[in-house]
Amino acid sequence: MTTKSHTRTDALLDVSISHTWLADRAYDADARVIAPIKAVQGHAVIPSKRNRLQPREFDKQLYQAQHLIENFFAKIKQYRTIATRYDKLASHFLSAIHLISCIVWLN
Repeated sequence: MTTKSHTRTDALLDVSISHTWLADRAYDADARVIAPIKAVQGHAVIPSKRNRLQPREFDKQLYQAQHLIENFFAKIKQYRTIATRYDKLASHFLSAIHLISCIVWLN
């Protein structure tokens, strides 16, 4: 039985976009997530849930890099200009991201 939330996430998962997929343990679902990624010869970097009987192998170093990326986005969201996106033009917003990224990198 599928619920509305499952059908919404299925529509959002376009496996043709990327070759490698990084996700949290919550996305450890063979039929809904892993199988479509593997069907297009993709690579799923998703750790297995703790209660899984047969844990799946994944690239631990690549998964740890995801944590660094998430921390970076958390840091740049502390700046009001990025969090609220007041800029009307995409080029101005991208310039703000570049500037704030440099500030975060220098600190």
